[in-house]
Amino acid sequence: MYRITKELFVRMAFAVGGVIMLGLGATILQEGHVGLDPYTSSNIALSKVFGLSLGVYQLGVNLVFLLVIFFIGRKYIGFGTLVNMVFVGFLIDFFTGIFRQAGLSATNVFQQVLFLLIGTGIFTLGVAIYTGADLGSAPYDALAPSLVDRTGANYRILRVTQDVSFTLLAFFLHGPVGVGTFINAFLTGPLISFWSQKVALPLIDKSVAKVK
Repeated sequence: MYRITKELFVRMAFAVGGVIMLGLGATILQEGHVGLDPYTSSNIALSKVFGLSLGVYQLGVNLVFLLVIFFIGRKYIGFGTLVNMVFVGFLIDFFTGIFRQAGLSATNVFQQVLFLLIGTGIFTLGVAIYTGADLGSAPYDALAPSLVDRTGANYRILRVTQDVSFTLLAFFLHGPVGVGTFINAFLTGPLISFWSQKVALPLIDKSVAKVK
């Protein structure tokens, strides 16, 4: 179990902040009509099928993933796991309501490109800060490394298979699949690494050093 220290509190704050940014970035991509990451896209599609809000449906799916990870990759579970699995879907619901009340939505190609760039930037920065806090992975993200640990399989193959499967599911159920889905599935790694090295880790390390 975690012992609450000043350092842990700082890391927890960064994990929460990163998740909020992640939710905001995903909302911007959604309202830009450019597609979201494979997992969120499929969850949006299925939540509509079952007549549930994204937050409620995604929480249910995350609980299933969490149960699996508990048995095959418990080391990937932490405070950050719980924050991500509980709040991301509800944050997207919350920000979506604000955007639609304010009439913030892309209506032409130029605006779509703008939403894509801003949304991807905020989304990947949020991921970098959330993961940089080092307090556990989201259940969906923990699945592939857990299977690698158990089977010795190739991580890249497992992750691509996982993302492609959820992208196809979202596509066939008319979820928000687009260029943003492709970018988030295959091309955000270098951008997340950039944010991690240049912003997230230096900021977290500096903040942690101040409280020691």
